[in-house]
Amino acid sequence: MSNDLFNIKIGNLSFRNPIALAPMGGMTNSSFANEYAKDAGLVIIGGYNLDAATQEAAKAIVERGRGEFVSDEPLDLIESEIKALNEGPVKCVNVRSTTLEPLIEAARLLKNNDAILELDAHCRQKEMTGIGAGQALLHKLPELCEWIGKIKESGVILSVKVRANIVDDIGLVKSIEAAGADILHLDAMKEGAGADLKLIKEIRDSTRMFLICNNSVTDIEAAKDMFTRGADVVSVARGVVSDPALISNLVRSISLLQNDMGWYNAPKHVCRGEGDLRGLAFCCLPVKPCPVHNNIKKLGYTAQEFADIKMEFARGNMLEYGDSTCFGSLAWCCKISKPCFLRDGVLETLGVTDAEYMRLKKELADHLLNHAKNR
Repeated sequence: MSNDLFNIKIGNLSFRNPIALAPMGGMTNSSFANEYAKDAGLVIIGGYNLDAATQEAAKAIVERGRGEFVSDEPLDLIESEIKALNEGPVKCVNVRSTTLEPLIEAARLLKNNDAILELDAHCRQKEMTGIGAGQALLHKLPELCEWIGKIKESGVILSVKVRANIVDDIGLVKSIEAAGADILHLDAMKEGAGADLKLIKEIRDSTRMFLICNNSVTDIEAAKDMFTRGADVVSVARGVVSDPALISNLVRSISLLQNDMGWYNAPKHVCRGEGDLRGLAFCCLPVKPCPVHNNIKKLGYTAQEFADIKMEFARGNMLEYGDSTCFGSLAWCCKISKPCFLRDGVLETLGVTDAEYMRLKKELADHLLNHAKNR
């Protein structure tokens, strides 16, 4: 598969595919990543503990039998680990601290090494939350947002990893985005229920941040469930321990889908109640009562404005054609995975492949969101 098959970029970094290794304390170092995630598009190592308080907490965690990374010189350790990682995947380091200055130092180090910094607001081990680190940061939102702003002054690409269903998720996400974070890494945990797919969709509709989703990904179907709700990247953690080939298999499957379909994380249709706002690219002309009306209102469009902006986008490209389709233009046609002999007949006549059609639909979705009044 081509290295530019997916065209996934953030800042100066390009992901060769949308599968990531998630951080696991005491486990995901360079050796682990090089063995289990050699085909990944992104590897996140860590979490590494940056200050005295998190180092002491890590030692206490180790004493009760859990893995943690403990080092008297954490920045030196991080630098050596970055350099030891295989070339290919984008590199990211997950870190914890109770104070800001070590985070800024780590940010400078990672920027100079073309790596992403991930701030851990996710760890729920009592030793970490008890000192105000990890998941405890979710309850200190003003401080978390202040840290994000200060870290971003270094110029580093910043990810924030959070655990779902702890606080007001949408308020949290909007605050993190406003503070300047580039990436949201969401553990979409729902107690006793696996991944919270409904929440992923709601978060996708609330933010334009790059979205990495995690929780219970053990096969391509679980990954696709997240992609169709809006994940840009899916990360896997303990699944690779029980299945060392998991990341390679996910990469192979999603690459085949992208090659055939052209839009690996295309949303479900909004009329089913499962598709995020990007799915408006597949909606019919809004001439009858259906969920399209509530969704275009979220973007601030009237029905007429929605119709106008779709046709303006289609003018001059292949979506403009389709006199024989239901509404006279491919702009109103559905996702390629839904059978439609009218749409497919037009595509065949035009010589447009399924992947080319879906790439145009992705551009249309971006256009609708970029020009929305309420975004």
